[in-house]
Amino acid sequence: MSEWINSIVFGVGMLAFVLGVSSIIMAFIATRSTPSGMQEKIEYGFFGVSGLIFCALIGYALA
Repeated sequence: MSEWINSIVFGVGMLAFVLGVSSIIMAFIATRSTPSGMQEKIEYGFFGVSGLIFCALIGYALA
């Protein structure tokens, strides 16, 4: 049963990593130069960093 839990937690960690990296990439790609464009970049960056931190916590839990 422990192997199932580890597999599910690993899948959640990989999902968080992919979403974090893609959010950071989208923050760099955003091209609007209006104030709402800057807000969009900050939001994407925040979600990206949050996803990577969550992935690191999951990795630490699995270790």
